[in-house]
Amino acid sequence: MALLAARLSWQHDDGMPIQITIRGVPEAVRDEMDTRAAVRGQSLEEFLRDELERIASRPANSTWLAVVRGRKARTQTRVSLSQILRACDADRT
Repeated sequence: MALLAARLSWQHDDGMPIQITIRGVPEAVRDEMDTRAAVRGQSLEEFLRDELERIASRPANSTWLAVVRGRKARTQTRVSLSQILRACDADRT
């Protein structure tokens, strides 16, 4: 296990940078993240910061599912599995 420590340069409301340290990262995972960063021409720190920002910008799956279920309940929409599959097949042709 490797220690993956990245000093991410986010600024907290009081102007202090926020640091995140992740312990116990398997070396293979660290190496893969380092490779992906290199492909993008980024440092590991830049790559991880971008990935964290991308993850944080999207709703959690449970939040998204709650929104979809709420919309479905409000509209009383009912679509059968066979209708969905037919529409998918139609899109392929």
